[in-house]
Amino acid sequence: MTDPFLWLEDLEADQAATWVRERNAETLETIATGARFAELQAEIREVLDSDARIPLIAWHGDLVYNFWKDEAHPRGVWRRTTLADYRSDKPNWDVLLDLDALAAAEDENWVWQAVAVLRPSNDRALIYLSRGGADAAVVREFDIEGRSFVEPSDGFALPEAKSEVGWIDRDRIFVGTDFGPGSLTTSGYPRVVKEWRRGTPLSSATTVFEGEPEDVSVRAHHDPTPGFEHSVVERHVDFFHGQRYLRDGDDLVHLDVPDDASVDLHREWLAVFLRSEWLGHPSGALLGIRLASFLAGDRDFTVVFRPDAHTSLSYFEWTRGYLLLVLLSDVSGRLEIVTPGAWTSSRLNSSELSSVDIVDTNPDRSDDYLVLSEGFLQPPTLRLGRDVLKQAPSYFEAAGLSVRQFFATSLDGTRVPYFVIGRFAGPGPTLLTGYGGFEVSRTPVYSGAIGRGWLARGGTYVVANIRGGGEYGPAWHDAALREKRPRAYEDFAAVAADLVERGITTKEQLGAEGGSNGGLLMGVMLTRYPSLFGAIVCNVPLLDMKRYHLLLAGASWMAEYGNPDDPADWAFLSGYSPYQNVRSGQPYPPVLFATSTRDDRVHPGHARKMVARMRELGYDVTYYENVEGGHGAAADNAQLAFKTALSLEFFWRTIGA
Repeated sequence: MTDPFLWLEDLEADQAATWVRERNAETLETIATGARFAELQAEIREVLDSDARIPLIAWHGDLVYNFWKDEAHPRGVWRRTTLADYRSDKPNWDVLLDLDALAAAEDENWVWQAVAVLRPSNDRALIYLSRGGADAAVVREFDIEGRSFVEPSDGFALPEAKSEVGWIDRDRIFVGTDFGPGSLTTSGYPRVVKEWRRGTPLSSATTVFEGEPEDVSVRAHHDPTPGFEHSVVERHVDFFHGQRYLRDGDDLVHLDVPDDASVDLHREWLAVFLRSEWLGHPSGALLGIRLASFLAGDRDFTVVFRPDAHTSLSYFEWTRGYLLLVLLSDVSGRLEIVTPGAWTSSRLNSSELSSVDIVDTNPDRSDDYLVLSEGFLQPPTLRLGRDVLKQAPSYFEAAGLSVRQFFATSLDGTRVPYFVIGRFAGPGPTLLTGYGGFEVSRTPVYSGAIGRGWLARGGTYVVANIRGGGEYGPAWHDAALREKRPRAYEDFAAVAADLVERGITTKEQLGAEGGSNGGLLMGVMLTRYPSLFGAIVCNVPLLDMKRYHLLLAGASWMAEYGNPDDPADWAFLSGYSPYQNVRSGQPYPPVLFATSTRDDRVHPGHARKMVARMRELGYDVTYYENVEGGHGAAADNAQLAFKTALSLEFFWRTIGA
């Protein structure tokens, strides 16, 4: 069947741009008006720009670095200080790069994306700068001590692309970028990784590895730790499978572990996180062994962590001499410290219904680590080991609010956990959110914006931990993979129904919100379970599952969803693809779609076409497209405050009226 709205996928077409401007104007006139919207926007902006926020830091040598945005620096500044000075209430920050000044001087809408600092000297950096927040970025070498970019004739510089770069030493880097026709995968990421030497043209860089066009990407990185130097090349065949190779001169030595495992090398150790059973070890286990022994053929791994029905490994990080494990126990976080070799562990104190995240470690210098703990009603606390460094303030009144965890029973009998934050004073406006994909876990985090804009105004907030995520390890993700994707949707629908059954809300007062893969979730809720909700907000969504793999980075997600060009895969994709399942005469609730023109990960055409189709059928649908912002749909705090206020105002007008 011909797609009548295919023209809305053309980002350069005047007709599509005019359509977007008209929809935006309608939304600004109907939603972004009135005293409440202005109050919401101002309150959220105050949180985002607050000087009382914890400036999260990264170690580079003996100094700590931070990228900071506020009202005076909407694009942000990259700065550094000593750890001792950072402990003070008002650190004396040394500003290295002012992105607002750079954008003004170069007449570019630069958005900070990432930085790679040269180890161990820490005096040079490769900085990724994005135009408008897109994933594609330019890469430029920066002289940290000189506080200036290195001239391209003397340093490393790449034009806009979805590049991957990493230092080998001061005069060499690994680079994957757009080298010309055939150098990118069908997903738009590097297919070729090369070694590039300072002072030579990019065209003379030496090829290290080439993947296949259908791969997701290839990349390489180097560890300069004295006595343990090594380079690793990674080929990502799809989102969850790939091969790793140790570079030995011009040779590549394959690391013989399962393709779906995660592998990490640190000093003399090799750690392997399993996503499927291997050598008698279960999925979700973490294994450890000496790298030299492994390369010699030894496969007698020690089980560092073994999952159980309630506990999974979220991720791990190394200090100089220890291994840190972040675990989830029924979605509450805890931290364990493991001694390699002996493989004994000790647990740090943690609170129920809270999260724990490792901010950074300094393995070049020490066993120090920075850890952030928080909860839905517990503002973040940053610790250096067990010592408190910084405490964030409360941004909303939590008196009378509480957090509870419940379990809903899904269609197949699976118990699905979810968190409820509110006053539990009877049915009321309730906002339910979820994700359910790519092994991403939704843990308890503090949100001043939700607190001020929703909870403090009498709303209830709910986070659903549906299958497809990583809350209970790889098996929880696999349970909603490809043809099993409807399990995630059944889980979310079960949580929605359970909230009503418990008297927390009513169908008319229940709203749902999600973005990206969570936007696909919202599209399915809209088209398959419309009677469960009073309103839906769908952010930067996938919606046309017939064409998603042809748009931007979509091909990289076929391991998650399936290949629409394969009739067997389309048979199950077509059953839930929201764009193909919009029908006339359905009880669809009011819905807001929000996206970004500069999103080069999930194409804005998904949301555009869905809105056009629903408008054609006469449904109550609202649309807003930010011209900047990339996949986050906001390039600075002002845009983020506006976007968040728009969603909350939409909910207050629909389910909270």
